[in-house]
Amino acid sequence: MKASAFVYPWDVNGDPEAPARIAALGVAQVTLAAAYHSTRALTPRHPRHRIVTAEHAAVLYPAGDRWAGRELRPYAAGDWAPGDAFGEAAGALTEAGLEVHTWVVLAHNSRLGAEHPDTSVVNAYGDRYPWAPCIAQPATRAYLTDLAAEAAVRPGARGTELESLGWYGLQHLHAHDKTGGVGLGDAGQYLMALCFCPSCREGYGRHGLDADELAAAVRTALEPVWQGAPSDGGWAGIEKLLGETLAHTTRAYRDDTARTLQEQAVAAVRATAPESFQVLLHADPVSYHVGANPGVDPAHILSVADGVVVPCAGGTGTLTPFARQEREGAVIAANFTVVSGMGGSPGTLAADAAEARRLGATELRLYHAGLASDSDLEAVRWALAGLEGRGGCARGL
Repeated sequence: MKASAFVYPWDVNGDPEAPARIAALGVAQVTLAAAYHSTRALTPRHPRHRIVTAEHAAVLYPAGDRWAGRELRPYAAGDWAPGDAFGEAAGALTEAGLEVHTWVVLAHNSRLGAEHPDTSVVNAYGDRYPWAPCIAQPATRAYLTDLAAEAAVRPGARGTELESLGWYGLQHLHAHDKTGGVGLGDAGQYLMALCFCPSCREGYGRHGLDADELAAAVRTALEPVWQGAPSDGGWAGIEKLLGETLAHTTRAYRDDTARTLQEQAVAAVRATAPESFQVLLHADPVSYHVGANPGVDPAHILSVADGVVVPCAGGTGTLTPFARQEREGAVIAANFTVVSGMGGSPGTLAADAAEARRLGATELRLYHAGLASDSDLEAVRWALAGLEGRGGCARGL
């Protein structure tokens, strides 16, 4: 199984030993951030720093001329990734024998929401989510589509992985997050993710719903949750809270909005990319889920993109709906966290990878080579060497 490790440019730039160290893990590829959200990141081995603070979402390369005169445009990085930070890191990693793919975060941008509040998701109570651009708005869709095309196809990149290409909701580690006091469950999270910006209100109208009545129904449905009643899980819980008609109609609108954006963004990348450029989406097989791995219809997304990167931190069962599609040549990459301090389990990576392969995974993604401790990286090296020794081909050879 081909394996790729996630990496930030600041893990590599200024550390001449980083490319060889990453290659020594036994991976064939790196997924290198080209457009990324705000973060505070540890760099445990860097000779010049230990903490990098990316103050806002930014592109990690010089943005192109396509943005001239446009209100919505990507932000340049500050001193955490100056100049063409992506290009510098990509060159060093390529010289170390690693295949470089871009890592592009799209509908997740707090600065965009702060400076252009009308672009944000608005919940049924009128609260804005500045970290979550509403993907129904035409100007936002155009911005995300062009950002995908530009950030994905960087010089030297052989492919891309598009993250957050879909709906974002309440779930987000936003500053000092204090939203865990009430157990919302799947149903509450869905209701709190429903957007009521002007574009979405119009969209509900096209589906036969009155937006004001829908918002009132959402608030009524959530009242028992705020009082502490347990929220039933899964789609049945959403139907129970909101009613079948409203639940299915809102889902139809949101699914269609996400699908068409995904089609447009992938088409824009392909129009810019060289032949054989690989396009993957970070995805969840449950279409109403929101976040960095937005929900998709497995059959549809595998007809649009070359494959998916699937979160497996909570188990490998998320792989099965994609594997069942039996799309010839489709990449189904199982994404495992290998940072112990972030809840990962590098010590069980070999067994986890074997189970993922049994369930239909064709590749591995390892989050994250720059954040992991030395002992975590040693466990990754051991696991990938074992996979290669058993014919797993971690390097994809």
